[in-house]
Amino acid sequence: MLITFRSKTGDITMFGEVGKKMLALMGQSGVVPGALMAADLPAAIARLRESVNRESAVGEPVPPPRPKGAREDHEPPIALTTRAKPLIDMLERAAKAGADVIWE
Repeated sequence: MLITFRSKTGDITMFGEVGKKMLALMGQSGVVPGALMAADLPAAIARLRESVNRESAVGEPVPPPRPKGAREDHEPPIALTTRAKPLIDMLERAAKAGADVIWE
């Protein structure tokens, strides 16, 4: 499943699991579809930034070591800060423009 965050300032699409985590970090229920009114964006952005900063301070998860001779079948984990940055940028543009954000 994919979740697309839309506003008149642009769209961001994320994998469902990541999108739901971002919603939870913003203080949302994680229900898809959903929406944030423009007036609620500054608080949601602040919560998301605070949560990302807190998790980054703890450190990103370290993948377990691979057994000798094992193939690397999986991509390395992507940092939460890296995943959140495009969404934060889009939310900030929407807040500045006074635009609502929906996700589906």
